[in-house]
Amino acid sequence: MTGGTAHYERYARLATLLDSAFGVPGTRLRFGIDALIGLVPGFGDFVGAVFGAYGVLVARQLGAPLVLQTRMLGNVLLDATLGAIPVAGDLFDFAFKPHLRNLALLDRWRRDPARIERHSRAMLIVVPVAILAVAIVSLALAIAGLIVLVRALA
Repeated sequence: MTGGTAHYERYARLATLLDSAFGVPGTRLRFGIDALIGLVPGFGDFVGAVFGAYGVLVARQLGAPLVLQTRMLGNVLLDATLGAIPVAGDLFDFAFKPHLRNLALLDRWRRDPARIERHSRAMLIVVPVAILAVAIVSLALAIAGLIVLVRALA
């Protein structure tokens, strides 16, 4: 077994532990240690990001393209950033499961490298454009609301 494969298998076990080790009785809902440590403000999200960075390093060892590694890093950063928001971030941690997402990306890349690389490139363009569009619309709505408020008070 090559070093990259050993790290991949270790990351697969870690991703399962972090994102789906436990089940909610009577449901199909699963959560992992990442959701639990995420309850500790600041520290929990940092620890989850460190484990996520390990997944990106595994992708690098396996020779995954930079766009795939960047997409995986984006999942980790999104989880760490939104997970830091009190209460809502904890719910996000419960649902998002970045480690299993990244593991699935690696699995799909290993099966069909060209397709996943194309899709990852597209996502690296689409997601920032969508975020920018949401930011612009939000800013425009905030300005419009402020104008309405100022006129109402005048």
